[in-house]
Amino acid sequence: MSHDVRIGTSGWAYPEWRGGFYPKGLAQKRELEYLAGQVNSIELNGTFYSLRRPSDYRSWHSRTPDDFVFAAKGPMLVTHRKRLVDTESALKTFFDSGPLELGTKLGPILWQLPPSLPFDPGVFEAFLSTLTQWPHRNAIEPRHASFRNSDFFALLRKYGVASVIADTAGRFPRFDEQTADFAYVRLHGHEELYASDYSDELLDVWARTIRGWSGDVYVYFDNTMRGAAPRNALSLSRRLGLNVPLHHGV
Repeated sequence: MSHDVRIGTSGWAYPEWRGGFYPKGLAQKRELEYLAGQVNSIELNGTFYSLRRPSDYRSWHSRTPDDFVFAAKGPMLVTHRKRLVDTESALKTFFDSGPLELGTKLGPILWQLPPSLPFDPGVFEAFLSTLTQWPHRNAIEPRHASFRNSDFFALLRKYGVASVIADTAGRFPRFDEQTADFAYVRLHGHEELYASDYSDELLDVWARTIRGWSGDVYVYFDNTMRGAAPRNALSLSRRLGLNVPLHHGV
């Protein structure tokens, strides 16, 4: 594959992973280093719930390999409270809080929309237009069926934004359109949301699908509740022949 493929998990600090994926006795403060030694990317999901400090981003940068990449989940203030309306101030506050401190390790910004938010072309284009003040890769994960609309995909293409391909055990609509020069995939669980393991057969299907895409690919396993996410990320990475370092810094 000539394109850059990044595979990892959504977050890393989960009690369910301790004593299973994380070796017994591993200090919690070393969990990021342990995971980053085995996958080549992680999706920051804590950034959705609250603003972090620039020092947090600098710490994450310093504790991961040189060629590591983080995706960052945009704040719920923008997506769930403001519902994409009048977002300039909130976006400035988010970008000023430190994500750009990651430098070349910052991958796409993920914007996960609430299931109650329908597609409004005017609101959506105003949001995408505001985002252009911070030139960066962005990915949108809608969860309302009204986004299955040619105008939505046309706007994403106009602004170079990826439509997230999300496997949600059928809970939310799945959108498979590729709208940017990169693809963004979130695997929340095929049978049970945030929990179920991905079978070898399903991982084989995803590996074949990813090989068929052009452009960079970002894949994050969010089936974190029972510890399947890191195992699945490693299994998919092996299928795609990704060369990731082992146990960096641990």
